[in-house]
Amino acid sequence: MIDVTAYLRRIGVKVDGPPSVESLHLLHRAHIERVPYECMEIWLGRPTTVDPVESAARIVRGRGGYCYHLNGAFSELLKALGYRVTRHRGGVQGRAQGPANVDGGHLVLTVSGLPTPDNPQGRWLVDQGLGDALHDPLPLVEGTYRQGPFTYGLRPSEVEPGGWRFDHDPRGDFLGMDFCGVPAEMREFAAMHDFLSTSPDSGFVRVATIQRRDAGGVDVMRGLILSRRGDREHSLTARTERDYFQILADVFGLHLPDVTPLERAKLWQRLWTAHEKWSDSH
Repeated sequence: MIDVTAYLRRIGVKVDGPPSVESLHLLHRAHIERVPYECMEIWLGRPTTVDPVESAARIVRGRGGYCYHLNGAFSELLKALGYRVTRHRGGVQGRAQGPANVDGGHLVLTVSGLPTPDNPQGRWLVDQGLGDALHDPLPLVEGTYRQGPFTYGLRPSEVEPGGWRFDHDPRGDFLGMDFCGVPAEMREFAAMHDFLSTSPDSGFVRVATIQRRDAGGVDVMRGLILSRRGDREHSLTARTERDYFQILADVFGLHLPDVTPLERAKLWQRLWTAHEKWSDSH
């Protein structure tokens, strides 16, 4: 169903042999570093679906996406390579307000059948769609985990019996994420995807967001403001159309070859208008 060879070429990985913990980590790191978390299709006025095959084809063409796209496509890649993958319904708890939840606002993956001495049950939390969070898979074992400059926690969920809670680093964009222990089908995320991609109350509709995690930290583009967290801290604002698209290419690997000059100009005007409105309110 997906072009595995092209997908592996896109993330710069060659894998041989049966599924292994080492290969799972290699695939996860390569994907998170090369395929950005982004919502630019919304800002370009191009509707998407939660179909993993569609998402995988778009990734192969050089694009990214958010959780439904990234984890949906990655789950298909892993299954094609022989991994035992399960999709789960999750929900992200933001910083400002709102209780923990599993409302389907997040698609989560687990991989099973890969035991290690520290993870004898062999289950792993695999997540390409948390933006500024995981760089590597986490053993699905309660505890505290360090990845680069960030510290994460895993524990039983307090809102979903049999589920799990991921606690983000205090510097992260959200407090945490809860997910169900039972499997979910992609169709269960369609309604929330429609909300996130069209509603004026959606963060993706309000702010054009791009994120890219690497071993040292995370690069974040919100509107026209680029920032770095982790191994170093800095921020800058793109002041011209040329600078903006150069940042997308250089920092996030987003060259947007299928976006015409007219579409770029319209997108820049939307971004600049939103930036001025934000600046006037701060």
